Amino acid sequence: MVKIFIDPGHGGSDSGATGNGLREKNITLQIATRIKNILLTEYNGVDVMMSRTTDEFVSLKDRTDAANRWGADYLLSVHINAGGGTGFESYIYPGTTAPTTTYRNNIHDAVLELVDFRDRGKKTANFHMLRESNMPAVLTENGFIDTDADADKLKSASFLTSIARGHVDGLVKNFNLKRKPTAVYHTVAPGDTVYSLSKTFKSTINQIKKWNDLDKKYTIYVGQSLRVK
Repeated sequence: MVKIFIDPGHGGSDSGATGNGLREKNITLQIATRIKNILLTEYNGVDVMMSRTTDEFVSLKDRTDAANRWGADYLLSVHINAGGGTGFESYIYPGTTAPTTTYRNNIHDAVLELVDFRDRGKKTANFHMLRESNMPAVLTENGFIDTDADADKLKSASFLTSIARGHVDGLVKNFNLKRKPTAVYHTVAPGDTVYSLSKTFKSTINQIKKWNDLDKKYTIYVGQSLRVK
């Protein structure tokens, strides 16, 4: 059983970055919860613990202590950036080697395959979550909350689901997780609509909407990975 510890950054009295009507603590929790739900619903041989599941303050020490006590195989800390830039970047602790570097590379690349963010690079930093964890760890910065273009994307439930699926795809590659036989996925091609996919895969449009957090207009885009059954 692979044990994944997911850390939604900030929480409670610590809002994290803010901008464009958004708070980092809320977005990180939404992404992290999606990652957890996808892993537990769609894959075998994986267990998940989160540093928080509600809007509560948890100290950095308490977060890494929880991951270490649980004996996690991997720690994933999810954040949103600020400072006027744009795009996605990931961090590991300076000087770490494989498998940490390999795991980070897989997650970084998988996220950028699914979301329209500029690649800001694979970086290192002396962050507490990376330094004090006893297992391989990565911290991801998923767009800039104070940049209009990035914030507009972060306001979309389906975009947050794509971010989560990118993280999951990296974790699946890292730990060779096997998909449960129930869910079916389709990569959107030109001409596809939610209605046509529902007919092809004998689902309903409401099921496809719910599985993928689509908006009221059932918006999908070419290259998007959708659960269709």
